[in-house]
Amino acid sequence: MNDIQVGLIGFGNIGAGVVRLLQENADVIRGKVGAGIVLKRIADLDITSDRGVAVDPAILTTDVNAIFNDPEISVVIELVGGYEPAKTFVLKAIEKGKHIVTANKALLALHGEEIYAAAVRNDVEVQFEASVGGGIPVLTAIKSNMAANRFGSVFGIMNGTCNYILTRMTQEGADFADMLKVAQELGYAEPDPTFDIEGVDTAHKLAVLVSLCFGTRIDFNSIYTEGISKISGLDVKFAREFGYRIKLLAIGKLDNGQVEARVHPTMIPLHNPMADVNGVFNAIRLTGDFVGPVMFYGRGAGQNPTASAIVGDLIGLSRSMVAGAGRRMAPLGFLDSEIKNIPIKPMADIVSKYMLRFSALDKPGVLAAIAGSLGKHGISIESMVQSAHQENDAAPVPIVIKTHEAREGSVQSALKEIDQLEIICEKTVFIRIEDNLE
Repeated sequence: MNDIQVGLIGFGNIGAGVVRLLQENADVIRGKVGAGIVLKRIADLDITSDRGVAVDPAILTTDVNAIFNDPEISVVIELVGGYEPAKTFVLKAIEKGKHIVTANKALLALHGEEIYAAAVRNDVEVQFEASVGGGIPVLTAIKSNMAANRFGSVFGIMNGTCNYILTRMTQEGADFADMLKVAQELGYAEPDPTFDIEGVDTAHKLAVLVSLCFGTRIDFNSIYTEGISKISGLDVKFAREFGYRIKLLAIGKLDNGQVEARVHPTMIPLHNPMADVNGVFNAIRLTGDFVGPVMFYGRGAGQNPTASAIVGDLIGLSRSMVAGAGRRMAPLGFLDSEIKNIPIKPMADIVSKYMLRFSALDKPGVLAAIAGSLGKHGISIESMVQSAHQENDAAPVPIVIKTHEAREGSVQSALKEIDQLEIICEKTVFIRIEDNLE
């Protein structure tokens, strides 16, 4: 068969990795596909900067239409990132009958339904393994290897920036701001790290995972999203005293006809393998009814792991074309008619354990007042840590309580009441606990 002709839109760091992988492993790829995968065109606004890979200048263009209008190009790799013009490029390529490979989790989280519908209409595929977990092959496993399972839950540590910062805070007792600065100096965090540290990047990935695991459309804006910027060294310390580590966790669960879809700092038991996922590494844990719990671990970002996932998708598409097969599967792995609209469970209705850190005056009756408010709202105390008595009675002391399972709405109501007490010096910090990652 003739070689598979590919167009690449976006020649940045990841694009350069894709080019290098296709060049260096061309013989391996040909031996597994039965044809070569050839980059016929690369489109980018900047076609003069050195990317560290040798590229024939004749295939470089600033005109993206050169890719859309080339009938020999059957697959388009979108690596522009963001929402626009990426959405316009993807939809135009689909309308031209070209398969799509993308790493753009933000695009899929917000506009996936429109893109998938266009792909179905035009009988092409959209592959996006690199959008979640970098080089970790979790999406392929969900859609193919584990496709016979009903999934009950998916948990993930899916942002290397946050995980690096929390790891250093845990190991060194450092504060968030100091570790963010270190992460930026090392290139693990962007100059503007908002999407990472406020949980938005993780929520994009969770939207993709929830859609694939549970076969549901999902409104990205309905995913509860909370980042790590308010986590202090004190929180890390007390979590350890209770036997936990704090991670930014993505949580997806099926619960009585509703989906829990939330991203927030979470205390994970020290004995759980996810508690030992450190540095820039990612981990995603799935639970299927037949396969049981399965955990995927690896580098969740970076040029080489992401390029590996992108070219893996290219190889899958190319094998189908070599075999003369049509569209292998629907974008989410379910028949299009089987995609449901499962409602997202309101955050106020979730049930969890909590660590509550109060900053209170060191006076008699403080504990009774706090416990009384908690009890009034149906929240029981499992254990507690209180700092030693201060010589200065006006200085606040931390009182840290671990609760039994409670409804989130009740916890929020109790804390609103407690924070208005004269004995409370600062807004109470609360962190959710996941004891059973099943």
